[in-house]
Amino acid sequence: MSVPRGSAPSTRLLHVSDLHFGGRDAPAIERGLAALVERTAPELVVASGDLTHRGRPEQHAAAAEFLRSLGPPVLAVPGNHDIPYTFPARFTRTFAEFERHWETTEPVFRSPRLHVVGLNSVRAWRHQSGGIRDAQLSRAGELLAEAPEGAVRVVLMHHHLIGAPWRSRKKPVSRRSHVLTALVDSGAELILSGHIHQGAVSERHEFEVISGDARGVVVSIAPGLGQPRPSRRGEARGLHVYECDVDTIRVHTYVWRDDDWGLTAIRTFARGREPLRVEPVS
Repeated sequence: MSVPRGSAPSTRLLHVSDLHFGGRDAPAIERGLAALVERTAPELVVASGDLTHRGRPEQHAAAAEFLRSLGPPVLAVPGNHDIPYTFPARFTRTFAEFERHWETTEPVFRSPRLHVVGLNSVRAWRHQSGGIRDAQLSRAGELLAEAPEGAVRVVLMHHHLIGAPWRSRKKPVSRRSHVLTALVDSGAELILSGHIHQGAVSERHEFEVISGDARGVVVSIAPGLGQPRPSRRGEARGLHVYECDVDTIRVHTYVWRDDDWGLTAIRTFARGREPLRVEPVS
């Protein structure tokens, strides 16, 4: 289904991930994020997990206070670092601290221009890899179907669906082809994640062989905002801002450069089945 022209004005969505509060906190980048939010004026801030470094109560409290201080509404899902690291709390109170501040691990945001569904991909018995159950996919499909005409349908999770651009031992979400197909069939247009501390953006036609009039979807991984291991190669520090209108989704990639943000790339993708218009050759 193509998006009808004039059905909704443009909207912006700011995507942060892997803040790791309690690791190596950085007041400068926290102040810088507040300034960038003011500059870009997003309708919503989404945080795709690892808000904390060790899942401790004080870390959850600090992360929630910081994100809510930014101004816009915040939608957050947990990451593998947001659950207790000690036994038996890891299994008996897995998401208790996260839910204390965010109420649920699978939130939903609704507006005339934006419809965001959060999925919890964290599994207590897996330290790095994650999974999405069929029941979660069915519920996500029902929620995405409730989106008003023209609203951008977004899915947010912690674990990534596309491979890391640089070397990483972190595995993508389990059964990722099945998860991707189910979400696309449910109408998802933008799937967001984090986990690998590397920025990556791609469209379905770029990594999956499909034929016919098949819908595309933009799959995006935000660079980590926190940097608990500053000496590790292949881990960026930045975020994405998505600007969505009736025809396109533009992904603005920002990286942190010492004391301010640098815009490193703007990528434009088509919404729906119709590809981008080809500019005539003069």
